[in-house]
Amino acid sequence: MKIDILVDDTIFEGEVVEIYKANNWSSAHKPKELLAALQNSHTLITARSNNRLLGLANSISDGHLVVYFPHLLVHPDYHRLGIGRQLMMAMLKKYADFHQIMLTADGNSTQFYETLGFSKAGSTVPMWIYAGKDH
Repeated sequence: MKIDILVDDTIFEGEVVEIYKANNWSSAHKPKELLAALQNSHTLITARSNNRLLGLANSISDGHLVVYFPHLLVHPDYHRLGIGRQLMMAMLKKYADFHQIMLTADGNSTQFYETLGFSKAGSTVPMWIYAGKDH
């Protein structure tokens, strides 16, 4: 299967909601806000095959020193094919010279991110006010 990794790709609400629902992400219940958030990302990268959205990653950044990767999703039907790795490698290449590259790893994804060079952030503790109920 040929997979295209596209930067700043045009995304559509239906395909975005489908992939978020398939991954049981609560943001799928706010489709308009989700689409707007992704479209207003500093960078949005998608993975497609035959024009079907297989995965996506986005960043929030000041554009100079700090970047945060809030979302990396691959449709469950396409897990373990290296798509997530390709998406994250494209992000890491774009932000390679930044002072601080951050993300919040959930569950078993910690090991995946460690293979890409991420490590636990010293003694810092992630904190949030979260509207979802899936954690």
